[in-house]
Amino acid sequence: MSVPPSAERMTAAACSDHAAKTGAARDAPAARARWTVDAVEALFALPFTDLLHRAQATHREHHVPDTVQLSTLLSIKTGGCSEDCGYCPQAARHHTGVGNEALLAVDEVVAAARAAKAAGASRFCMGAAWRGPKDRDLAPVLDMVRAVKAEGLETCCTLGMLKDGQAQALRDAGLDYYNHNLDTAPEFYGDIVTTRDYRDRLDTLDRVREAGINVCCGGIVGMGESRRERAGLIAQLANLDPYPESVPINHLVQVEGTPLHDRLGGESALAPLEFVRTVAVARLTMPKAMVRLSAGRRELGDAVQALCFLAGANSIFYGDRLLTTGNPDVDADRALLSALGLATA
Repeated sequence: MSVPPSAERMTAAACSDHAAKTGAARDAPAARARWTVDAVEALFALPFTDLLHRAQATHREHHVPDTVQLSTLLSIKTGGCSEDCGYCPQAARHHTGVGNEALLAVDEVVAAARAAKAAGASRFCMGAAWRGPKDRDLAPVLDMVRAVKAEGLETCCTLGMLKDGQAQALRDAGLDYYNHNLDTAPEFYGDIVTTRDYRDRLDTLDRVREAGINVCCGGIVGMGESRRERAGLIAQLANLDPYPESVPINHLVQVEGTPLHDRLGGESALAPLEFVRTVAVARLTMPKAMVRLSAGRRELGDAVQALCFLAGANSIFYGDRLLTTGNPDVDADRALLSALGLATA
């Protein structure tokens, strides 16, 4: 797809301006350049090889090349969620066969963390299917964070929306990262979730930042959104001040019984190379972030994942399960990384 000369000039100027200002912007937020949706969409429209070349150059400027960080995600409380997220098999109102399970015991979580570390993971993420934790729910999670931290792993939680004081409690327990995705662009969000709004998500991210916890925040693509709406998601992420330290990019895994499976007919709503473009644009607009390949890697296959690493992805979720959906097994990931000559961190 060709780009009009004016759009190419605008894109080059935006890239140059942002690259010049990003380092200082992390220390002086008011000076950060902002990405318009038009500028992000112009990046998407670049010729594929040009886009990947720019993204790989940006990646090498800010990261150790040919190194991938490994994270493992464990569902510590599965199913029974009161939300209506159209992609999620854990919503109580969706008929997906996922039951409402009790919170895992701390010793079960520690055993999983030890296994993840032995397999090479450096970050251990704990996810609970809640709208948000009640204080009585949070207490055992704090014990989990302390115990996993004691194993020498970076800690991450995704627990839904946080109330005042909860982020501080997680920080005091030793939490390194909190994951709370924006999912999609604001204008498409209401087509996916109706039980909370975009501002709810931003408020939780504000609480996490105020507590001094690193932010892990990304989205899901392939939910039927347009390219402009994908650009809108990236613009929202890149304009967070500062932008997230970790950016998970999920390719929708359609689970039978969820509204999106019914709406999309079980067929992928996103071409594989468009997913690679999304990764590359995330790298260009958030040059210092860890860009993580998350859900949907098994469906993408090895060749598309290899292109994603070329586009600037430098982190993956590692392990046979990703909450309730399948993930490439450890042996498959080791073989892929070895074939590509990628080291792990």
